Amino acid sequence: MGKLDDKVAIVTGAGRGIGRVIALDYAKEGARVVVASRTPATVEAVVGTIESAGGTALGLTVDVGERDQIDDMVARTVGHFGQLDILVNNAQGFGTKAAPAGSPGFVALEDFPEDTWDHTFQTGLKASLFAMQAAFPHLRERGGKIINFGSGNGIGAMKGTAAYNATKEAIRSLTRTAAAEWGKYDICVNVIVPTMVTDSAEAFFEARPGIREKLAQQIPLRRFGDVGRDIGPVAVFLASNDSDFITGQAIHVDGGQILRP
Repeated sequence: MGKLDDKVAIVTGAGRGIGRVIALDYAKEGARVVVASRTPATVEAVVGTIESAGGTALGLTVDVGERDQIDDMVARTVGHFGQLDILVNNAQGFGTKAAPAGSPGFVALEDFPEDTWDHTFQTGLKASLFAMQAAFPHLRERGGKIINFGSGNGIGAMKGTAAYNATKEAIRSLTRTAAAEWGKYDICVNVIVPTMVTDSAEAFFEARPGIREKLAQQIPLRRFGDVGRDIGPVAVFLASNDSDFITGQAIHVDGGQILRP
């Protein structure tokens, strides 16, 4: 018996990185998984991996910067599987809509461009809100779990990433508000704050030689998290019945980074 048997989960940004690991782990635990991401090739690859291991998945190409695509994602999920139990809002865009980037980059606050700010919020805060609103009528019927993503950048006020910091802190507030309002429907809403080495983190480190080692020394456990080892089990826990009395919380999967001054 898997921890997520008979559950249906949507995972956005599931083509790579944290989203990919969560989608694979959910499938291993028995969930039927909607693999949602912008790139068809990565969607197909993750679906293929799940199905080759005996799991069930539906691949959807979704740009979370477009509300109609988010609404369609939820509608197609329920139409295909007949229910929705878990929503993971992992996707986050960087750069601009016209010129996407692989990481937040570095821009001084006084020079921060509006189009980058708008795209970051559109694909972060607003995308999370829109997906939650689209999922709500289905989760209200049977209860469910919503998992959003914050960032240590926002909590620690990382210089040069103002839009990313702000949208991730806004997502933490959105999470608490949803937990307070939707608890009466047995909907648990939590946020994971990870310190992981992902593709975007690698791009960030590559642009700043020496910063990886410097930042790692500020983490009490003296390492960055491994997505497969450290994030997957937490995401499974928050999606399962084991966490039925946990809501409105920020779960710091960060090796103790939150403790630094």
